[in-house]
Amino acid sequence: MAGASLLTLLDDIATILDDVALMTKVAAKNSVAMADDVSVMTKVAAQKTAGVLGDDLALNAQQVAGVRAEREIPVVWAVAKGSMLNKAILVPLALLISALAPWAVTPLLMVGGAFLCFEGCEKLAHAFLHRKEAEKAEEGTETAAPVTDLAAFERDKIKGAVRTDFILSAEIIAITLGTVAAAPFVQQVAVLSGIAIIMTVGVYGLVAGIVKLDDLGLWLTRQGSSMAQGLGRGIVGAAPWLMKGLSIAGTAAMFLVGGGILAHGVPWLHHAIEAAAAAALQWPAGALWQVLVPNLLNAVLGLLAGSVVLVVVLWVQRLRGAKH
Repeated sequence: MAGASLLTLLDDIATILDDVALMTKVAAKNSVAMADDVSVMTKVAAQKTAGVLGDDLALNAQQVAGVRAEREIPVVWAVAKGSMLNKAILVPLALLISALAPWAVTPLLMVGGAFLCFEGCEKLAHAFLHRKEAEKAEEGTETAAPVTDLAAFERDKIKGAVRTDFILSAEIIAITLGTVAAAPFVQQVAVLSGIAIIMTVGVYGLVAGIVKLDDLGLWLTRQGSSMAQGLGRGIVGAAPWLMKGLSIAGTAAMFLVGGGILAHGVPWLHHAIEAAAAAALQWPAGALWQVLVPNLLNAVLGLLAGSVVLVVVLWVQRLRGAKH
């Protein structure tokens, strides 16, 4: 009797172990499948956000330019930490808004897009309307500026770059969220977190490399090889032009990204731009025009929207000044 009970107990244990082994295999297969799904969705999201990544790179390289050479990497690092903080706020917020109020994602993005367009117009207005004042200020500026002014200048640079990064990061997160909208919650979290880390490391790694190009050129000019010296002189000569080009590209990116966000938020406008791009495909060198036409239309829309917001802001400031 006791032997039979023991055999029954051992049989039950063996059955349970078989069930555990089977469930472990199923769980392992599901984990592999989930990892594959996350990998695929991350690649798709990265492809869709590649355009924003280019704009993000141009904007941030332009934002951190102009600081002292020995402070360039610390400033880039400070902005990168601010960017990670932005994404640490945006990822949970995007998931929360998507779950509770998905209709609010597009309006919030459009507000951010309008702000980017406003910043671009403000830069243009300052460059054209206050050029003479800036030149006089530069003429009257002493060669050695006080350390407190340099510290304030760095803080302003960092704040401006982090503020701009917040808008671009919001668009990256929103695009990624749209890619994984139908996926389970765990996969959404994994893909959003992965994209946030990849984009931040990629952008600010490249920004750090760009702002230190001149130092690389100087180092190469001190090497024994004539080829290295020639390459170094070429890099030193090209670095200022590259930074000027990035400054222009960064301002243009504000209109491209901001206008693109606004266009996507208005369905009929988005479809009209897509139709114009499709029509441009029939022109000579159609593939090139198919890329240029929507970008030009987004830039024009961003310039118009930014001008309207700038006029409204100046009008409100004038009213507040009159009241005080």
